[in-house]
Parts: sequence; structure tokens; C-alpha cells
Amino acid sequence: MNFIIEFWEFLSVRKKYWLLPIIIILVLFGGLIILSQGSAVAPFIYTIF
Repeated sequence: MNFIIEFWEFLSVRKKYWLLPIIIILVLFGGLIILSQGSAVAPFIYTIF
């Protein structure tokens, strides 16, 4: 949690708000990959892509 707070402070001080959508998309895809590893949801995720 400390990393997220420090990262938000970095974004606000440096005015690098354009990095936020990139980080959010990377986290979502990472969660999708973790979720699809051997779960019952995997066939439904594969049909989306």
C-alpha cells in the first residue's frame, strides 16, 4: 500500500498524470492473466479475446 501512496505522490508532484491510464491497463491485464490461470472463469475469458 505504501508503494501506491508514493506512486500517487510522484504523479502529482511531477504532473505525470498520463502514466495513470497505462498503469491501470497493465494492472487489469495482470489480474486477468492471474484469474485465467486454472480457474473456472478461463473459458469465458478466452471467448472475449
